[in-house]
Amino acid sequence: MNLSDLLKSLPFYKLSNASNPEILSVENDHRQVQEGSLFICIKGYTFDGHTVAQEAVNRGARAVLAEQPVEVEGAPVITVADTKRAMAVLADVYYGSPTAGMQLVGITGTNGKTTTSHLLAEIYKEAGEKTGLIGTMYMKIGEEVLHTKNTTPESLTLQKTFKKMRDEGVSAAVMEVSSHALVEGRVWGCDYDVAVFTNLTQDHLDYHHTMEEYRRAKGLLFAQLGNVYSTDRPKFAVLNADEEASDFYKKETAAHIVTYGIDKEAMFRATDVQLTSDGTTFLLTYPEGERKVKTKLAGKFNVYNVLAALTAACASGVDVETAIRALERIDGVAGRFELVTNDQGITVIVDYAHTPDSLVNVLKTVQPLTSGRVFALVGCGGDRDRTKRPLMAQAACEYATNPVFTSDNPRSEDPAAILRDMEAGVAGKSYKVILDRKEAIFHAIREAEVGDAVIIAGKGHETYQIIGDKILDFDDREVAKAALSSRKKEAN
Repeated sequence: MNLSDLLKSLPFYKLSNASNPEILSVENDHRQVQEGSLFICIKGYTFDGHTVAQEAVNRGARAVLAEQPVEVEGAPVITVADTKRAMAVLADVYYGSPTAGMQLVGITGTNGKTTTSHLLAEIYKEAGEKTGLIGTMYMKIGEEVLHTKNTTPESLTLQKTFKKMRDEGVSAAVMEVSSHALVEGRVWGCDYDVAVFTNLTQDHLDYHHTMEEYRRAKGLLFAQLGNVYSTDRPKFAVLNADEEASDFYKKETAAHIVTYGIDKEAMFRATDVQLTSDGTTFLLTYPEGERKVKTKLAGKFNVYNVLAALTAACASGVDVETAIRALERIDGVAGRFELVTNDQGITVIVDYAHTPDSLVNVLKTVQPLTSGRVFALVGCGGDRDRTKRPLMAQAACEYATNPVFTSDNPRSEDPAAILRDMEAGVAGKSYKVILDRKEAIFHAIREAEVGDAVIIAGKGHETYQIIGDKILDFDDREVAKAALSSRKKEAN
């Protein structure tokens, strides 16, 4: 595509060193620039792409997009008011508006995004669709797994990924949409058909500062569903009727509203919920009737995830029976209430719970599944919302018999200081502090007796631990298995 054709999508810009080269790629990382690239200068938190504009040209960039003056020789410079906004437009045009040709579902909320997205992807597979998935754990195109750094990549990476999905025959894509991504415009250009809201509890206040701003950020997904109606491609907002924030989001969107829930009236509602050690059953009431559903997923919070996925699927045209068939065969999602099997009579569960509400949900779910004590290993990430640290400790002390505070991903912070922040919320309570996470896991599993449960919370599927500037191999599941093996040897 020639530069002039690409720039037709931008209404206002200034062009200097005018020429019309062929653009062979679009990059915002100067290290990825190759011969024929358009290089987009982005101001980041720690790095400003404007400072390497000439280096990008030296590497082969045939044009530079900037939002401030740059000294560049050998290539035209396009100056716009906002390079992030322009990047979203150019990415959509360059890759041929790939999301316009597929079913696209965006899922936002504090907890449940990963599980809901995986459940929905399985439903689409059951319906005969080739699926794409973008989220916290990875990106998937069909069965191919691609690693990603952020829950929601920036707009250029997203559109490039959607182009690859379209080229490989993906007809339905599901993605987690973080509040950061919505505020920063990473999903501009994504043509969503369905937007799903799971829940809203405290998280990321280091970034959003207030719950009102956090709520508003999530609402951007629903506002971006559009303002027109099409019988060929209707838009749906799928909202949790039991969440107060849903009333706010109803006002944010012009899309058709579809609700799901348990406690309040909803279009898709679960009643007579029965929680057992081997899964959950409930009566599904939906616009066409009623149906018993049995899922292998445990806990009330997973009933919400199941309902969210089922409702989104039905809104996008999948029949209820197909959706239920898929949901009833799914064992679970890695790192989400994942059981570490053993023959020692103790229940060991690894879960990604890293907010107070999600931790409470997990601990409430495990209580009826065990006849003994509940050990809860809890930590908090460094360089993240400090206000939730005492709340995490409070949740552990209230809902577990044996709380153990330990390191999560301390990043640049002093791990001991993070734990002191947690302890500030539970003065006078009974708990144990073990700074080293491996030692903490070994301690809990060694101390557990037959009938007890050990919940290892916070990292879930992660296979690393970030300490300082180092990323170290660490998988809670593998450490738990080693601890179980050690416990067995000691017993013998």
